Amino acid sequence: MNLSIVFLALSIQRYYIGTPTTEPVISTVGAHARMTIMIAHIRHIIIIECPPEIVYNALTTKEGIQGWWTVDTVIESKVGSTAEFIFGDKYHNKMKITDLQPAKRVAWYCIQGDPEWIGTDFTFDLVDKAGHTILRFGQNNWRELTDFYAYCNFQWGQYMISLKNYCEAGTGKPFRPQVIEKE
Repeated sequence: MNLSIVFLALSIQRYYIGTPTTEPVISTVGAHARMTIMIAHIRHIIIIECPPEIVYNALTTKEGIQGWWTVDTVIESKVGSTAEFIFGDKYHNKMKITDLQPAKRVAWYCIQGDPEWIGTDFTFDLVDKAGHTILRFGQNNWRELTDFYAYCNFQWGQYMISLKNYCEAGTGKPFRPQVIEKE
């Protein structure tokens, strides 16, 4: 891996986002340099053409979450409560709700799920721009960059589009367990 390209990418990322999103550490093993990322964050920004109140409801109610993320959801809109988001037999995530600011912010902290998710926090920051919503999403504090991190980053992009479609048109594309018919 060409370290100068990695450092350039990190520099660009810091410039455009405004705050560091990773902390690089260089270590050497024999004659080869290796870079380890100590903390990483997933970030997405999307403009949703509806007021923040609608987006907030999509992020804080069972009906809302079921409309864009996963149909198997248990959630109570209360700071300190535990929400459950189930994705078939493979993933069962439990999140502690850590912050709710109506039409402004939603935050969760993963307490159970994939080992790479445990300890990460999820932020949905909403900004009203002339009746539209700028949503800044983050899944923060990943311990390392892995294939699963890359997969989740891609999936979050897809789910942000699902959330946008749900809020604007009433139809998202949430996860639904596949039903396999036996012949």
